[in-house]
Amino acid sequence: MQAKHLLLCGVLPLAVAQAPASWAANPTAPYGLAAPAADGTITGTVLDEKGAGLPGVTVVLKGTTTGTSTDANGGFTLQITAGASAPTLVISYVGYVKQEIAVGSQSTFTVRLAPDTQALNEVVVVGYGTQKRSDVTGSVVSVRQDRLEKIPVSNVAQALAGAVAGVDVLTGSAVPGAQPRIQIRGARSISASTDPYLVVDGLPFPGTLNDINTNDIASIEVLKDASSTAIYGTRGSNGVILITTKRGKTGTPEVRYNGYGGPEYLVNKLHPLDGPAYAQKYLDFAAQRGFTPTQPLPNSSEVVNLQAGKTVDWMKEIGQQGSIQDHNVSMSGGNDNVKYFVSGEFFNQRGVLKGFQFRRYSLRSNIDANIKPWLRIGTSSFFSTSNDGGGRADLTLAQIASPYGNLTNPDGTYAIYPQLPELLLKNPMLGLTTKRENRVNQLVGTGYAEVDLPVEGLRYRLNGTYAYRPYRSAYYEGRAFGNLNGYAQLTNDERMNYTLENILSYNRNFGKHHVDVTALYSAQQNTYYTTTENASGFINDNIGYNGLGGGSLTPTIGSYSERRGLLSQMLRFNYNYDSRYLFTATARRDGSSVFGANADKYGVFPSVALGWNVANEAFLKDNSILNVLKLRFSYGTTGNEAINPYQTITGLAQLQYAYAGVTAVGLRANSIGNSSLTWEHTTSANYAVDFGVLKNRITGTVEYYDAKTSNLLLARQIPIITGYNSILDNVGSVRNQGIEATLTTANVQTPNFTWETSLNFSAVRNRVTQIFGTGADDIGSNLFIGKPLYGIYTYVKTGVWQQGEDVSKTDPGAKPGDLKFADINGDGKIDSNDRQYQGTALPDWQGGITNTLTYKGLSLRVFLQTVQGVLRNNGNLNFVDLGGRVNLPQEIGYWTPQNLSQDRPGLNFTNPRGYGYPSDASFTRLKDVTLSYSVPATLTEKWHLGNLSVYVSGRNLYTWTKWVGWDPEQGYTVGNGTGNGGTNFPNVRSIVGGLSVSLR
Repeated sequence: MQAKHLLLCGVLPLAVAQAPASWAANPTAPYGLAAPAADGTITGTVLDEKGAGLPGVTVVLKGTTTGTSTDANGGFTLQITAGASAPTLVISYVGYVKQEIAVGSQSTFTVRLAPDTQALNEVVVVGYGTQKRSDVTGSVVSVRQDRLEKIPVSNVAQALAGAVAGVDVLTGSAVPGAQPRIQIRGARSISASTDPYLVVDGLPFPGTLNDINTNDIASIEVLKDASSTAIYGTRGSNGVILITTKRGKTGTPEVRYNGYGGPEYLVNKLHPLDGPAYAQKYLDFAAQRGFTPTQPLPNSSEVVNLQAGKTVDWMKEIGQQGSIQDHNVSMSGGNDNVKYFVSGEFFNQRGVLKGFQFRRYSLRSNIDANIKPWLRIGTSSFFSTSNDGGGRADLTLAQIASPYGNLTNPDGTYAIYPQLPELLLKNPMLGLTTKRENRVNQLVGTGYAEVDLPVEGLRYRLNGTYAYRPYRSAYYEGRAFGNLNGYAQLTNDERMNYTLENILSYNRNFGKHHVDVTALYSAQQNTYYTTTENASGFINDNIGYNGLGGGSLTPTIGSYSERRGLLSQMLRFNYNYDSRYLFTATARRDGSSVFGANADKYGVFPSVALGWNVANEAFLKDNSILNVLKLRFSYGTTGNEAINPYQTITGLAQLQYAYAGVTAVGLRANSIGNSSLTWEHTTSANYAVDFGVLKNRITGTVEYYDAKTSNLLLARQIPIITGYNSILDNVGSVRNQGIEATLTTANVQTPNFTWETSLNFSAVRNRVTQIFGTGADDIGSNLFIGKPLYGIYTYVKTGVWQQGEDVSKTDPGAKPGDLKFADINGDGKIDSNDRQYQGTALPDWQGGITNTLTYKGLSLRVFLQTVQGVLRNNGNLNFVDLGGRVNLPQEIGYWTPQNLSQDRPGLNFTNPRGYGYPSDASFTRLKDVTLSYSVPATLTEKWHLGNLSVYVSGRNLYTWTKWVGWDPEQGYTVGNGTGNGGTNFPNVRSIVGGLSVSLR
């Protein structure tokens, strides 16, 4: 019996019948703990599951760096030191379960390693439950844990960028606290949101990823195909992200600290012209305009500073040393009856531009309790508060401000107009004089009760969650900003959400047959209230937005509320035979309150999936190369509500009018409703193969999908005689076809050194297949049949008109220095008919590669991201000189009769056709590099620590790109040209040092 137990553990002494004397004396003691090994040599052989010797197996003494590897026949020899207390061998090999053997008095071992089926038997989270990975038929991707650790990010979306095939993270803006957008398998809708559905601990999460502390996350799964997402019905159309937070475990309480901090810097700076170059630009402008300037610069205040040699470096003035820091403390533990996990976090990011910041505090408490053998209950409480308020400097104005402008007045206050008498451009620093508050609180409480019913395998679970999200935004600008009346705005809104789910599950094995059935009945309601008030005419700036009643001018007040409900039923049936043949069928029925009286408020979303674990077949039993081979296919439909409440009805707006000499308030229709609006539908097929070869040293997945989205909501034109020019209708369709591949390889594995590579690749072909049913393009909406969304339709630039060239025929309005465009239709003139589709902002393909190298306690992880085939209009190139009064980036340049540029226009070019300068925004980026060191167990045990590691991590370290500007991923520039900041922000480079330590 004892020998059998040892064999199952994968460890078989060379002579089982002759067990050590210490074991015979005390047969209940663990084998090998009787006495420390004497100074000498340990020898042994490591075998695979078939009894063949395994070469290259790592054998080390636990807690030390002493080790070796097996030879071609699986043999090994290892020296140990006398006096070592109960030395333990750690034996590991890719594709096999790691073994630990207490040496004791034994000196010779035969070790039989068991195949590591963890990759297949690993339990992964799926909709409303879990499954063994080997039984999963849909497209479910687990995010590697190392993407959530030791990376300086404010939310988990930033960590996913480039790391998961088919998941596109649209950063858009690097403003501290900004929420990146996520698209799974491309854009599928034109008017509706394309964001995936966010589920935390099995329940819909009403907040954003910004609210979630990444240290609290235990696992992330991304559901991509119809089979895995149809279970969420209307919410699963754009994919689903499942986040599971950490729970307590039975055992000694553990206290853990994770923290990092470090500086941040601007990436890929644009440099405005310095003083002499700016002055030369004005002279070049005058020459190209054909006039002789009366002064060397356009404004008198600039001339004074020029003569005094006084300049301002506006980019330096608006900048500051950025920083990022995060501190997290957690405590977890429990016993067989009650388990707990509690954590608290403080995150703070100081932007690289003055006034930009983001601060977050969060607290989580997860408790699970076994009340009875048949009853389990649990709760999760989560609170976060974040603030990114504060006045902000303006990057747009800093880029174009004259270096000969005035930063301050003689009294030290900021000059409102730094280039007097120019009144168009304000001081980039004025936003710092404003008062701005932007605060979000998130409170979420969830609970569950799980009951084992009298029928074997039958279980009932009740889930409930309530979320309350108050938001406050306040803004005031006064005299220092140039507003002599003062202006205040205050917004308060509340979001309240609840969800109740009744889940009945049945899970049984009947010999080689496995059946898993899940049934759901749920109700969900979201309520939203908002009020916005504006006031002006303040006698001073002392009270600001806290005293709106002090405004003498008529205030404006607006309010809005909405409520939406969702009622759902779902049934899922899973069956597998002998872990070889897999079948999944799902149907969900959703009823939504947002649809009108003439529409079917209920939608049914079915799916079916098949899987075949080919490697488990008898004809591959003796195969030594192929370890995993699974074929998968799925087909199904998901839905998207696509509209907000009340969009199906005709809306009314207030207006004031004179009646009998008195101002009265009336109502008028401002939008026409469509009570027949209904769901957007996405029907998709998914074909996939999962594989593992060479003892699973090489594993991967290849998937192909074809998704068709119909009933898209578009604003369809209607005769103006109706009183309206458009109406929302279900009239469009889009198709996405794509391929995704992931590959993980264990390149090198020795006792002291390992090297692993993880690669992902995805490519999507997106195209519009129908608009209004006419087969014609909608140029005004930038929609083209057979072309991708987000297309660029414009003129084709062929160069710059030079002096002496004849422009009279093709472009009579052009002059030397203007952009030259191609006559596409050959009619001898340049007009709107010469525009053509040139590309899309959607990438042709993208991917990432991670190399992880370890040497003893050192680990180095290097991650490269690439996005290729992106075409975007480049606002950095679209500077219009405004009469020679604005600065330009040095990196851009301009045409002159001397340099004869064929790429950049002259300073007299006014861009009458609105050409957007479409440019290649492809890039390859050294996304992050992390070097860490884990202190050996011998030291941490001596220091009474569970573990201790330190690390250095860098993010956005270098970018290879042809893009001219701040960053190919980001928007154009910060600000709206008024001096009060904006929403876009240049990308930043972060370099942090971190510490992870636990007490047990």
